[in-house]
Amino acid sequence: MASASQKTTPCAHHGASAPPPPKLLSAVESVIRPVDSIPDTAKKPANKGISVTPRSETKHPLDPLSAAEISVAVATVRAAGANPEVRDSMRFIEVASVEPEKHVVALADAYFFPPFQPSLLPRTKAGPVIPMKLPPRRARLVVYNKTSNETSVWIVELSSVHAVTGRASQGRVVSSQVIPDVQPPMDAEEYAECEAIVKDFPPFIEAMKRRGIDDMDLVMVDPWCVGYHSEADAPSRRLAKPLIYCRTDSDCPMENGYARPVEGIYVLVDMQNMVVIEFEDRKFVPLPPPDPLRNYTPGESRGGVDRSDVKPLEIIQPEGPSFRVRGYFVEWQKWNFRIGFTPREGLVIHSVAYVDGSRGRRPVAHRLSFVEMVVPYGDPNEPHYRKNAFDAGEDGLGKNAHSLKKGCDCLGSIKYFDAHFTNFTGGVETIENCVCLHEEDHGILWKHQDWRTGLAEVRRSRRLTVSFFCTVANYEYGFYWHFYQDGKIEAEVKLTGILSLGALQPGETRKYGTTIAPGLYAPVHQHFFIARMDMSVDCKPGEAYNQVVEVNVKVDEPGENNIHNNAFYAEEKLLRSEAEATRDCDPFSARHWIVRNTRTVNRTGQLTGYKLVPGSNCLPLARPEAKFLRRAAFLKHNLWVTRYAPDEKFPGGEFPNQNPRAGEGLATWVKQNRSLEESDVVLWYVFGITHVPRLEDWPVMPVEHIGFTLMPHGFFNCSPAVDVPPNPACELDTKDSEVKEVVAPKPLQSGLLSKL
Repeated sequence: MASASQKTTPCAHHGASAPPPPKLLSAVESVIRPVDSIPDTAKKPANKGISVTPRSETKHPLDPLSAAEISVAVATVRAAGANPEVRDSMRFIEVASVEPEKHVVALADAYFFPPFQPSLLPRTKAGPVIPMKLPPRRARLVVYNKTSNETSVWIVELSSVHAVTGRASQGRVVSSQVIPDVQPPMDAEEYAECEAIVKDFPPFIEAMKRRGIDDMDLVMVDPWCVGYHSEADAPSRRLAKPLIYCRTDSDCPMENGYARPVEGIYVLVDMQNMVVIEFEDRKFVPLPPPDPLRNYTPGESRGGVDRSDVKPLEIIQPEGPSFRVRGYFVEWQKWNFRIGFTPREGLVIHSVAYVDGSRGRRPVAHRLSFVEMVVPYGDPNEPHYRKNAFDAGEDGLGKNAHSLKKGCDCLGSIKYFDAHFTNFTGGVETIENCVCLHEEDHGILWKHQDWRTGLAEVRRSRRLTVSFFCTVANYEYGFYWHFYQDGKIEAEVKLTGILSLGALQPGETRKYGTTIAPGLYAPVHQHFFIARMDMSVDCKPGEAYNQVVEVNVKVDEPGENNIHNNAFYAEEKLLRSEAEATRDCDPFSARHWIVRNTRTVNRTGQLTGYKLVPGSNCLPLARPEAKFLRRAAFLKHNLWVTRYAPDEKFPGGEFPNQNPRAGEGLATWVKQNRSLEESDVVLWYVFGITHVPRLEDWPVMPVEHIGFTLMPHGFFNCSPAVDVPPNPACELDTKDSEVKEVVAPKPLQSGLLSKL
C-alpha cells in the first residue's frame, strides 16, 4: 500500500479535505546492545534519567511494502537464481512485508506515537532496557518455478530503498527454502492464459459448436482450482478444472455471461505447461435460453427503466473528518490503530488501542484480519460437487481488491490508501484507492427523557469504518471493520455479486437448488469466513496476561431459590487449554466469550475484558466424510483459541491449494493442547451463512450482511460514550427541513363517512 499518494478525497462533492499530515516523529539514535553492556545509569525506570536523541524515521515496521521495496525484493531474488533458466522461470505469487516480533513493534510504537513514550517500550526482566535502533525492513516472497514446478519462500532484507525511484537500493537474501509437495495460489495471469488455451482447443471448439456456439468470443472460461478429492489432485501437478459459460450478445461488454452455464463438458488443464491434458464432452445439456432478466446494467441495457424518484442524498462534513492520518497510523476520537494490507488477507488492522483518560493508551488487539474464506456447494452433481473454493488461500483476497476511486463505495470525507502488488512475472502493479477510511452516522448512541420534566438527553452515534471490496470470479465481498464511540469493534462482511449457476435439461428440476429462470438453477451453498484476532487486552508491551472465559446463561432449577420460576444467571467457565477452547455458538444459552486481563481490574475489582458476541452463524452441512473438510477441518467449530505462535497464521496452512492436508493447520495446532490460563491468546472465529438462493438474488444479489462484535466487558468503569457531546443540529429550528406530507383529497364514499 502507498502512503505517499494518500489524501482525503471527498466522494463526488461530499465533504472537505483534511489538513496535510504532520511529519512523523523520531526514533532513538543508537544501536542494539546486550543488557550487560548497558551502563548502570541507563538501567533506571523508563521515564527517569534516560536521554533520548531523536533521528528521522520514515517507515513503521508494520507499514506495507512500497512499490520501490517490492521492486528491490523481486530483483534481489531474481539475481540470486542459479542460472538464466532458473531466473527466467521465476513467477512471483506474493510479496509482503515480514511483520517483526511484537517487542520490535512495541519499540517502533514508542517512537512513532508522538511524543516519545517510554511506557510503550518492551519490558525486560533486567529492567527497562531501550534498544535504540529498529531492524531493517524485510520482505517475504512466495515464488513458483514454472520449469521445475517448485514453490519456494524467500526472505529479503531491504537495507536502503529510495522511496520514489528505487535507486541506490539494496536487498540481501536472508534465507530461501523450497517447500515440497505444495501448490501456491493461482494468479490472474494464469487464469487469462488458461482461458485462451481452452478456447483454442479443437475438441472444445467442436463441443461448443454442438451446442450452437461458433463464436469463441462469447465463451467465458473460469479456471477453478481442483481442490483435493483423490490422489489425482495431488500437488505434484499444477491443475485447474475450468467452469464454462457463454454470453448471448457480443456487442454488450457488461452482459451477464454467468446466465448461460455450459454443462456436460469436462476439462483438466495443466497450469504449469498450459496444456489441456484431459477433455470429455460427457453429456449434452442444451444452453439455457437467453433470460430477459439476466442483465443488471442501467436502464435500457437491461431492458428496463431506472426509477426516477430517487432524490440526491449528500453527506457533508464542512469542517472535514474527525479522524487524523499520519502515514498508516489512524487516530479517531479515542481510538488509534495502524492500517496494513497483504495480498492474501487484504485489509489488516494493527495495534488497536483506546486512549482512556488518565489510564492512557490501553491496548485491545495486536492484529485483526480475515485470514480465510471457504465456499462449499451442496449439489452432488458434476461439476458443482467440486466447488469448494478457498478464496484467500487459493486466490488471494487482497490481490483481487477493487479500485474505489471512480465510485462512491463510501460517502463523506474519505481517506483512500493505495495497494501495491507484484504481478506473476515480477512487475509491480498498484490498486489505487484500494482501502476506504471514513465516518458514518449510525443512528442513536444513547437517549433518556425524564417523564416528569420532559427534559431529554440524546446523542447520535458515529462510527469509523475501514473497508475494502474484492471480486473472486462471480461473487463480490466487502470486508469492514467498524469502530464505535462506546468502545465496540464490529467486523462485517457484505456479500453480493452473481450466483454460480447450473443448466437444466428441459423440464428438469433439482432439489439441491432453486430454479431461477427456464433452464437455469442456482445450487445451495455456504459461505464461511475466518477472522483471526491476536488479542492484547490491557497488555503492555512484553506482557502476556490474557485468558478466555466462556459465558453461558443458565435457567435456575425450580425450588427454594426459584419459587417464581423466573430465575436465570450467567455462568462462567475458564477455557484452560486449547483442547477445551474448541467451541460452538449456542443461541439457547446466549453463549459468548470474554478475553480478560488477569492482572488488571476495574473499579469493582473485576478483571477487565472484551467479549466476542457472535452474530448469525452456522456449521458445515456436509457430512464429516466430505473431502473438502480434509482441507477445511477448521470449519467444524465456530471458535478456536490458540496460544500465539508467529508461524501459525492461516487456519488451513499456508498452501491449501491441492493439499491433502496432513499435519498442518488449525485443527493440528490445537493438538499440542497448550495452556491458555495466562498467555498471549489468539481467537479464530469461524462464521458463515447458508445460502438457499431466491429469485430476488437474480441477476445480481442484494447485499447480505454477516459478522460479529468485540464489545468492552468491564474494560471501562462506566459507559465510555457518556462524554459524547450533543449534536449541534439538535438545537436548530428544524421546521424548514421537515418533510411535508402530501395528502390528496379523497371524496367521501358513503353517507356514514360523511356523518363521521
